[in-house]
This record gives sequence, structure tokens and C-alpha cells, in this order.
Amino acid sequence: MEDAERTVGLHLPELLRRLYTEVANGGFGPDARGFACLTDGNRDPEGIVWPSAVRIYQRSHKSGVLPASWFELTPGGCTMYWYVSLTDPDNPVLLYDSDGWDDGQQPEDGVTHVTSSLRRWLWTWAEGGNIWDEVLRRS
Repeated sequence: MEDAERTVGLHLPELLRRLYTEVANGGFGPDARGFACLTDGNRDPEGIVWPSAVRIYQRSHKSGVLPASWFELTPGGCTMYWYVSLTDPDNPVLLYDSDGWDDGQQPEDGVTHVTSSLRRWLWTWAEGGNIWDEVLRRS
């Protein structure tokens, strides 16, 4: 955990830290793949090796396109990804569509929806709810 946070340069929200340390190192969570592991070399049930959350973070931010405070949680499908803000109060979850903005715009222009908090987003999923409901109501 500390290595991941040192590489990212920001602390993960306490709730997310607890999930990674007390539940599993990725492989759980909303959508088909769930959260990426914090370390490299983990395989999904089909044997596919996915990059670690830290590698995803480094790749996503290397070009400076995405704000450094955004940490990817899980793919949302097609060109959409769920991110958590590491700096905003309550750590809102952002649904980012990489096709939702053009050159000359800011990455925030690709944010199609923002949820109220990481806690609420995870609670919705944990209770069997649809994580898309809140964002679709706001569109």
C-alpha cells in the first residue's frame, strides 16, 4: 500500500485502503473486471494478466492529460472508466469517457458524471444496486 501511494504521490481514501488491505488486492468490485491490483503479476480467472492500478495510474498521467488526483477504479465499458478523486472532499467517483472531449478542451470535459462519494458508490454496489443509477439520473 505504501509503495503504491508513494508512486502516486497521494494517499488513497481510507475506505479504499481498507478494501485493498482487508478484502483483496484487486479483482473485486463493480463491473466485469473489478478493481485492478495494486501490484503487478496478478491474473484474472481467465488467466489474463492486467496491469496494476499503479501502472494504470502512471500510464494515464504520463502525458499529463488526466489530473494527477484521479485514480482509476475500474473500467466502465468501451471508452469509459471510473476514477476516484484523491483530493476532493468525500472522494467523489468520476465516470470519465475518453471519447467525451476533444483537443483543446480540458480532461474534465470528458467527465460525463460525478457521484457524491466513494463511500456511496461502493455502498450501492455492495448492496447489489446499480452504480450507474446515480450518474444516469444526473444526465
